[in-house]
Amino acid sequence: MKVNEIYEKKQGEKLFLLGNEAAVRGALEAGISFASTYPGTPSSEIGNTLAKIAHEAGLYFEFSVNEMTAFEVSAAAAASGLRSFVFMKHVGLNVAADAFMSTAYTGVRGGMIILSADDPSLHSSQNEQDNRIMAQLAGVPVLEPSNPQEIKDFMVYGVELSEQFEIPVMMRTTTRISHMRGVVQLGEIKPGKKEGFLRKEGLGFTIVPAVARKLRQNLVGKLQKIAAIGNTAPVNRIVKESAQHKIGIITSGTSYNYVMDVVNEYSLPANVLKLGLSYPFPKELMKRFISNLENIIVVEEVEPFLEKEVLALLGQEGWQKKVHGKLDGTLPHIFEYHPNIIREGFAKVFDKKMAGKEGLAIDFQDIKPPLRPPVLCPGCPHRSTIYALKKAVQSLKIKKENIVYSNDIGCYTLAMQPPYNMADYCICMGSSIGVGSGLSKATKQKVVAFIGDSTFFHAGIPPLINAVYHKNNMLVIVMDNRITAMTGGQPNPGVSLSLTGEEIPNVSIEKLVKATGVPYVRTINPDNMDDSIAIFKEALQQDAVSVIISRSPCIMFVPRKTERLIYQINQDKCNRCQICLKQFNCPAIYKNEDGSIHINTLLCTKCGYCVQVCPQNAIEVKK
Repeated sequence: MKVNEIYEKKQGEKLFLLGNEAAVRGALEAGISFASTYPGTPSSEIGNTLAKIAHEAGLYFEFSVNEMTAFEVSAAAAASGLRSFVFMKHVGLNVAADAFMSTAYTGVRGGMIILSADDPSLHSSQNEQDNRIMAQLAGVPVLEPSNPQEIKDFMVYGVELSEQFEIPVMMRTTTRISHMRGVVQLGEIKPGKKEGFLRKEGLGFTIVPAVARKLRQNLVGKLQKIAAIGNTAPVNRIVKESAQHKIGIITSGTSYNYVMDVVNEYSLPANVLKLGLSYPFPKELMKRFISNLENIIVVEEVEPFLEKEVLALLGQEGWQKKVHGKLDGTLPHIFEYHPNIIREGFAKVFDKKMAGKEGLAIDFQDIKPPLRPPVLCPGCPHRSTIYALKKAVQSLKIKKENIVYSNDIGCYTLAMQPPYNMADYCICMGSSIGVGSGLSKATKQKVVAFIGDSTFFHAGIPPLINAVYHKNNMLVIVMDNRITAMTGGQPNPGVSLSLTGEEIPNVSIEKLVKATGVPYVRTINPDNMDDSIAIFKEALQQDAVSVIISRSPCIMFVPRKTERLIYQINQDKCNRCQICLKQFNCPAIYKNEDGSIHINTLLCTKCGYCVQVCPQNAIEVKK
């Protein structure tokens, strides 16, 4: 499929879309005219797709400097009457939380969708938080689609709901829904407004305490009305119902797919309620559904969010019914589900032997795939930077226990693995410098903080100012690979390329760092190993905040202008010391069965780093 088909295809036609691509089509059909994000898996493909079609599709889109800014610009657009769309991975909402909580109070005038791509089982994240809880805390309605078709349709429904009640609406997807593919029947694209206007009327958008108290009352009233709508909303529906059935299943999101797989496979005598609008909780619909049931199973990822609502409702009504789910151990509390987990849980409630049918069920527990830990790509400049730093530390004879490495979220987090072992503390985006500041005050160890270029713009500047202001003693290494690499190659303010590829002014990391008052600032090219080692040695001996910007383009996304040579190992010179293999650890270098060392030409990116690493000069240009 060509990306431009997402906006060129007409109503009634069909496309085979990724869930994230369906969100883009849904935005177009909803009349979105303003969109923003900070990239993060599993939501990354939404931004990558929008970046390619936004101009032709007639909407404004930006990769913002972080999630807080992305949220604020979209909230402002919605306040001015435009329909807006802001999206991020689940932990990104933590960064935007301050604005998120307050925007629920102020409300919006144009519809606003906040897509939170949650990550059960932590496929690419540091936690698996369930952002339905964040939405409930803020007072923001939640939509939970189960497939790409629903993602597209819920975008339209959510924007209309948002505009009707002047409240932002969250769409909660998960990794499986974001990355699921399905046939999507298209609706009509609705052109968005080209220009907004901020009307100065009513309580306004300035939430000083006197105003916020009134807005709080308004918010509670909105949620009560939306809860009433949820009782009859088309996104909430009873999928299966029979008066003879005494067991009912309540589910939402991706869990619905697994539930229906098992219910249909075993012809289970159960009623099924699917919630697409899961907050505010539709109490009247729920009461009607469970009134004649004896047992209720709640299936959801990750937290017992709906389960607690069901238990509260039973308590209010004084009904004695058994509720099965996470809280009673019928289903696991953590990680994502799959049909076998649902089957095992249902077997307990239905008191039925539910062994996998031959040729249909797969026992996932018996499948043990080979371990494949993530590694830095062949030719990655971060590997050269990390190796040069390690050589400098060894040269200065700094003991392992006397140096601590504060790392950050990015490709360079992989420095935690052997043989580097250079990540002692890493909690969230931009935390490396702040954590490093605390360690430099709390201990006498030398502190080294790694941070990427995009992450530096995202959240690294305030803690760097803090480090200078409080006279910390630490080395900050900005790993500038000229792109936001980990999430798919998106631009950042340090790159002189717009979304359309045109040259634009960039923001100088060097000038920013110097403006904070850092006394020692150097820029290195990790392609030059000897110079890099020398500068690292010098920086490690500073007694104040020092910053080294290691600049070399990502081998995957930024083409290099230098000549790319082909390398081989001269077996006559090689003494099999394995420094290239075990210390530099390039994935393109391998050991043969006879113990000889070779370069895999299919993996080699011709970076030439290994030539500088080899003490025997055994790695040569292939003639």
